[in-house]
Amino acid sequence: MTKAPATPKNGRRRHDREIIALAVPAFGALVAEPLFVMVDSAVVGHLGTPQLAGLGIAAALLMTAVSIFVFLAYATTAAVARRVGAGDLPAAIRQGMDGIWLALLLGAAVVALAVPTAPWLVGIFGASDTAAPYAITYLRISILGIPAMLVVLAATGVLRGLQDTRTPLYVAIGGFTVNAALNVTLVYGAGLGIAGSAWGTVIAQVGMAAAYLVVVVRGARRHNASLRPDAAGIRASARAGVPLLIRTLSLRAVLMIATAVAARLGDVDIAAHQIILSLWSLTAFALDAIAIAGQAIIGRYLGANDEKGAREACRRMVEWGIGCGILLGVLIVLARPLFIPLFTSDPSVQDTLLPALLVVAVSQPIAGVVFVLDGVLMGAGDGRYLAWAMLVTLAVFAPVALLVPSLGGGLTALWWAMTLMMAVRLVTLWLRTRSGRWIVTGATR
Repeated sequence: MTKAPATPKNGRRRHDREIIALAVPAFGALVAEPLFVMVDSAVVGHLGTPQLAGLGIAAALLMTAVSIFVFLAYATTAAVARRVGAGDLPAAIRQGMDGIWLALLLGAAVVALAVPTAPWLVGIFGASDTAAPYAITYLRISILGIPAMLVVLAATGVLRGLQDTRTPLYVAIGGFTVNAALNVTLVYGAGLGIAGSAWGTVIAQVGMAAAYLVVVVRGARRHNASLRPDAAGIRASARAGVPLLIRTLSLRAVLMIATAVAARLGDVDIAAHQIILSLWSLTAFALDAIAIAGQAIIGRYLGANDEKGAREACRRMVEWGIGCGILLGVLIVLARPLFIPLFTSDPSVQDTLLPALLVVAVSQPIAGVVFVLDGVLMGAGDGRYLAWAMLVTLAVFAPVALLVPSLGGGLTALWWAMTLMMAVRLVTLWLRTRSGRWIVTGATR
């Protein structure tokens, strides 16, 4: 019996299966991460307003630290996936271990710097005299979990590179469950208050890191890969991460500028902006799941010297990004009567929120393509271009956004500026993928 010839339709189905197999579990793991903060907020909120305010400040600092070091996952995914594609699993795991060792070193440095400076860091946020002590307490304890959090990022990158997004999902669910149980037990059962919430989160994070290390160490032993730190490999991981760090910091600057501008517009506008930003972040999780699949798939194709497969996968993922963006935009429009009252009952905030929300809905297809192409270029290890592209985007966005209040624009104008930011990213990423310069085959870039 002869084998059926390959067809474009069969190729699309193969890519679809790969994207779904990687993206769906990745989405679950991404959603589980912010649930940690939600659980802490729900438990601590019953202690009192000062405690909740303190938690909010400390959590903002911690989330900023995690977002800055997310390159540990991105760079590791691309490097490991290339070696998987090249058929060299020992080298893939060895590369992953270099990323984990780098995470431990960075985590230790953060702890050494942040513990003594916790009062100063809290003071930057202008915490009240009643909230500041709780923020300092939570921050000093939770900082001890930073090394584990960074190991989780790096190890997640290892498993994604190995084309495994299910294990991170299971670990995230387990960590969330343990964190919730420990928070209730330590805050109320042991009477530790906000300190109990911090310790519960640290213990859950250490447990997650340990679970990841067990999986990675087993893989290393199975393939006779060394677990010892390698100075050259750690330096290479750091060099690969620097451009992605610049990209991430530039993106964080965009979000901070947008929030600062919204605050200048008034209390109603900043309240509406925070609601929209929360929804925008939620849709970003769905689109980022496809980007994560792109990192793993593109890295593997390039490592296998399959330029055609990489191009076809990129094309199919762009189609997925457009489709998911359209779907999310429609859902935002249709579901707005349901979720807007959940966030606010203030008519003035609702009136300000609605037109800006429609701008977000319209921009979702653009965001879908941006996230996908971002993931494709990360999977190709094209971090230097991503850094420059994001700096250009920041340079375009910042003056436009800062002019919004002086020109009499409101929140809707600010979110049109955010849409401009996404459009600039789309142009820069599309030009790069169209040029083909991101396609560098082989086990290393």
